[in-house]
Amino acid sequence: MNKNTNNLDNLSEKTDFVIRFAGEGGQGLVTSADALARAATSAGYYTQTFSTFPSQIMGGPASSQVRISTSPVLSSGDGVDVLVALNKFSYDNHYQDLVDGGVTIYNAEEYSLPDGGQYFGIKADELAKSTGNARAANMVTIGAVASLINFSLEEVDNFIRKRFTRGRDGDEEIIKANISAVRLGVEVANLSGFSVGELAPASKSDGDQIMVTGNIALSLGATAAGLNYYVGYPISPATTILVWMENNLVGENKFAYQVSSEIEAISAIVGAGYSGKKAMTATAGPGISLMSEGLGLAWMSEIPVVVVDVQRGGPATGLPTKSEQSDLFTCLHPAHGDVKMPILAPGTVEECFYAGALAVNWAERYQGPVIIMSEMALSDRGENIPKPDLASIKNETRNVYEGKNGFKRYQTWDGSGDLTPMPIPGGAGAYVANGSEHDEIGDTTHLPKHHIRLTERRFNKLKLLGEAHYEIENENADIIISPWGSSKGPAREAYERLRRNNRNVGWVYTVALHPMPDVVLDALKTAKRVIVPELNYQGQWSTLLRQDGVNAESITKYDGTPFRPGELVESIKVKLK
Repeated sequence: MNKNTNNLDNLSEKTDFVIRFAGEGGQGLVTSADALARAATSAGYYTQTFSTFPSQIMGGPASSQVRISTSPVLSSGDGVDVLVALNKFSYDNHYQDLVDGGVTIYNAEEYSLPDGGQYFGIKADELAKSTGNARAANMVTIGAVASLINFSLEEVDNFIRKRFTRGRDGDEEIIKANISAVRLGVEVANLSGFSVGELAPASKSDGDQIMVTGNIALSLGATAAGLNYYVGYPISPATTILVWMENNLVGENKFAYQVSSEIEAISAIVGAGYSGKKAMTATAGPGISLMSEGLGLAWMSEIPVVVVDVQRGGPATGLPTKSEQSDLFTCLHPAHGDVKMPILAPGTVEECFYAGALAVNWAERYQGPVIIMSEMALSDRGENIPKPDLASIKNETRNVYEGKNGFKRYQTWDGSGDLTPMPIPGGAGAYVANGSEHDEIGDTTHLPKHHIRLTERRFNKLKLLGEAHYEIENENADIIISPWGSSKGPAREAYERLRRNNRNVGWVYTVALHPMPDVVLDALKTAKRVIVPELNYQGQWSTLLRQDGVNAESITKYDGTPFRPGELVESIKVKLK
């Protein structure tokens, strides 16, 4: 154990800490970060977790971290204050991310490091066994971390009591062992003499907070808007949506089911939407490719469905458990022919909730398919957000035809007035939902006049879609920063740093990529220069913006990890010159 008796003399109050747990998949890294995040959230702090791991079930290099702050957390940060390295490989590959004064806690049961560095060893497994609970090793390390940042042990104890009070025999013994494990970790850290500073007191936010991941927030939003039919195929990183739906979309007139392929999933929800259900599935890039024909059918026959694309690295199998924003071209135009899908791309966990609700409402309102584009960086990220007011969520339902047979659903529509109602099979006005071009009642036709008027109808319907969240600030600046999706957080943090340093930058952001709010497109078109941070090689969003007359260029990254605010600051400074 390295000992630094002078480090405690430099104790200073800080408002922000990043703690990273690194090792192999299956070592409880995510559990440790999540436990610390939940304890901090209960204490009134803002938190955000981030994990990266290989695609195999066990083994392989993995890490999970939590950022704890006295103010809302926008990104996973630039560096690491405390690194818990469970094997030598993880130490060798993560220590360079430590900030000045950062400290490593290494697994002394696996390896040793020479005296004199910013680290100390701990035998967490051995200490856990001494409490009578060999599974409490992660609590030993949490205790050591709490000591290094001077985090309230009372709050850790409260978390343990809440976590393990389950009404089972032996709960009290488990609670006692875990609290003892925390104290053993504290003791080791105190003897090391290290500290990375003192976490400033939390300022309780107004209103109730919940800690939730992006995928679960999206699921909650969709069900709040009345989603009642879900089918899906398990695929990383979208599987947790399927699991949540199977556990929660239950009861009368609700249905959740795991199917055997992505093609079956899109076919099922198109059938459900045709029969009057609010239907959704979730997938990743490979699934979007397989759903191409089904999405084209939903567009052509005007059937409401929602498809969630939780993006990952591609093409092909690519990087199943890494983050990328490279499906935009595909999602906007997933089918052949003249198709341009409505796209919602939330940038925060809170926005995932509202995007889930809005997508269901959009699909019902314009009677067609809607795609939500999320990402690995959002899907499993834990964040505390204001508890949504479910009573405020709209629950829109398509305009259903209730007249007599002979109704012509597919009449010409110019975007003004009410959209023609949609018949429901078994009710009045039965019709054929045809994937071929059709006439007014849905029968196949190859007459040019019908293809012209119905192509125009399908695009005119997009005028019905609006009210997605957007942000515009300092739009007359020399450079406008305009990210999309999960790049919003680090880009926003970079923007705020640049503004504090008197840099002339502005901010434009929208959840709705298509149709984009007119005020957003106008702001981008009039900007001298628009910088788009995005996680892909081709600069997909800036390419599309240039097609709309925007002077846009991208800052790209495509290594499977999110942007760091500091790297964006430096890249934007170069462009400001």
